Amino acid sequence: MSGPESKLSTFITKQTESFYQALCRKKTFVNDAELHGTEKLNRVLNVYDLTGLGIGATLGSGVYVLAGKVAKSITGPAVVLSFVLAAVVSSFSGVCYAEFAGRVPKAGSAYIYSYVAVGEFIAFVIGWNLLIEHTIGTASVAKATTNYLDSLLGDPQKNFMMKHFPMHMEFLGEYPDVASFIFVMAIALLVAWGVRKSSTLNNLFTTLNLLTVTIVIVSGFYLGKFSNWFIPKSEIPAGVDGGEGGFSPFGWTGIVAGAARCFYAFIGFDSIATTGEETRNPKRTIPLAIVLSLFFVTLAYSGVASVLTLMWPYYDQVRIKSSLRVIEFIYQKLGLPVIKYMVTCGAIFALLTTLVGTLFPLPRILYAMASDGLLFKFLSKINDKTKTPFIATVICGISAGILSTIFNLDQLVDMASIGTLISYMIVCVCILILRYKNNTDQRKVTAETFVEDKWFNFSNARTPTDQTQRMSRVLILVYTVAAFVFSFCSVNLGLYKDVFRLSLTIATYVSCGVLFVTMLLLYRLPQAAEQLSFKVPLVPFVPCVSILLNIYLMMELNIKTWIRFCLWLVVGLFIYAFYGVRNSVESIKQRALKDIKNEPEIF
Repeated sequence: MSGPESKLSTFITKQTESFYQALCRKKTFVNDAELHGTEKLNRVLNVYDLTGLGIGATLGSGVYVLAGKVAKSITGPAVVLSFVLAAVVSSFSGVCYAEFAGRVPKAGSAYIYSYVAVGEFIAFVIGWNLLIEHTIGTASVAKATTNYLDSLLGDPQKNFMMKHFPMHMEFLGEYPDVASFIFVMAIALLVAWGVRKSSTLNNLFTTLNLLTVTIVIVSGFYLGKFSNWFIPKSEIPAGVDGGEGGFSPFGWTGIVAGAARCFYAFIGFDSIATTGEETRNPKRTIPLAIVLSLFFVTLAYSGVASVLTLMWPYYDQVRIKSSLRVIEFIYQKLGLPVIKYMVTCGAIFALLTTLVGTLFPLPRILYAMASDGLLFKFLSKINDKTKTPFIATVICGISAGILSTIFNLDQLVDMASIGTLISYMIVCVCILILRYKNNTDQRKVTAETFVEDKWFNFSNARTPTDQTQRMSRVLILVYTVAAFVFSFCSVNLGLYKDVFRLSLTIATYVSCGVLFVTMLLLYRLPQAAEQLSFKVPLVPFVPCVSILLNIYLMMELNIKTWIRFCLWLVVGLFIYAFYGVRNSVESIKQRALKDIKNEPEIF
């Protein structure tokens, strides 16, 4: 090869290697306090505050909506089992978050966790996903709040806007929802005012919401009839889809399908993990708050689901037009208008707490990414008086407010979950990576001690080495790919016939076998011995099952959601490529080291 061509080839090789190193560089946060100077967030939150935040973000209007919607046509009275199953699945992701929160007590949730464990590029993708998740989540809750209040008042806003300002565009809502924009901005200003003030108000709303839920559960068990759990098929009116009757009229299939719907009710506990720099003793407080919030939310959902089907036949709830008013309808029919109005107030408090819970993490994620240089620096500025990321909070409020104003609720909800599921999956992958990481000084393994039995660890080695670390990462990659194949084939199995169906069936069984074998091999590998405030039990089983379930739920999402997600991701990748790669704090550190060593700069 000639001289110029050789130099070009060498240059391209160095560029490629340097770019790969840039994508994989990991965050070191030991000296972050020095980097950020005196602009620190205010550490004022305790276990009670974080548990309230988690419950508020998770136990929203769904406690009054979801149980009725799932029971009437999917599970029947067995909806309580669907909630328990969904809670178990959610707890898998929850305990992975809890361990990571103990490892990395920083603001930023799954973004910062993946930055430390996997690398910068994956961290940016996760952070970018979390931004769209919480923005759309805030917009959808604001939309639901104004829709509910408007319906209670006789639809004055809807009637006025439809008459004077209708929007005749298919991809937009029917009219501009100005009230939802006002709601979002009011909550945004409250969150920007101070973490203690917003936390106090959130605790108040959450307490009132839990009080209402308790009244519903107690009165429901008192007024309910256990005969409504065992209605025979012969007593179901003609023309009503009541399944086979009994406690589980739609069988085990209905329970599992209901659990898939109920899973989304538990999304929100990750809001707790964004408060690492505003929490006292975060290594202990955050894991405990995550576990407590999931426990209380499970009790609330299961309790309401039980009494809802005890008080009124499940099949008769299908004729109620507004899902949010199912419990109101039941209490009205039972002649208890006082409790009906209490439930109405409780629904409003639930919506407001969810609005605070979904908006609160958003500026913290922006702050974390901007502090690391991956987004524009002005977003990381902390207000001297409020000790909050004031500018980031206001921008988040405006963005979510605009979305809630111009789009309808269904369009917003369709995009709300994909970012969450991806971040949950990445956190579980990171837990596996860290558990099998070599934290010792041992860098070599002799051929006599660990070659032939390396995959099954017949020698029962208990300390990870470089070799076992590499093996674990290969197995994690294989497991993740197999989970995608299994989930895709399982979801689409019923859509095809003949040869395509046979191919999908074979792929499903093969990928299932690969999942089992890789999990077994991971179980046999030695894990790192670490002293942590909280550790995920039953590794690798819990993280692996969580990865599979999160991927399966992602495959259940429609194609439009994936298209919107891909468009959002492309925008983020442009920002990272033209700004984040060179302006990240880790990149600046690396360039400083190169300057000291007088090495040529590439990235």
